[in-house]
Amino acid sequence: MSGIAPDTTEYAVPEGVLGLKGPVDKPAPGTLPLRGDLAHMALAGTHLAAHYVIPHVHTVAAAGAGLRLTPRDDAEVFTTLAPGSRFELLDVAGEWAWGCPGPQGPSGWCRTSELAPAGA
Repeated sequence: MSGIAPDTTEYAVPEGVLGLKGPVDKPAPGTLPLRGDLAHMALAGTHLAAHYVIPHVHTVAAAGAGLRLTPRDDAEVFTTLAPGSRFELLDVAGEWAWGCPGPQGPSGWCRTSELAPAGA
């Protein structure tokens, strides 16, 4: 993952029985850190996903990070994260990282090279 080492995080697996108590509106892509296959651990009590992930906390590198809905260079950057800001890494696919600044979103893909190396 391009030499990026995760920091510790404060998220934990919720205790007790988890379940949804009724229909939940599906959020728009790029909003909450929720996909069909996985979601941020903080959404475990409110949204259904196949897997919940406790994120690895990283810092955005000096040039900032452009979030995209798909992990492709030709995908539109819909928001830019400021240098030094928090990025909660939830998934990696090659040179692309999927995550968010926090469980409230926005969420998207950025290049792993847009994240600061460990200790930077």
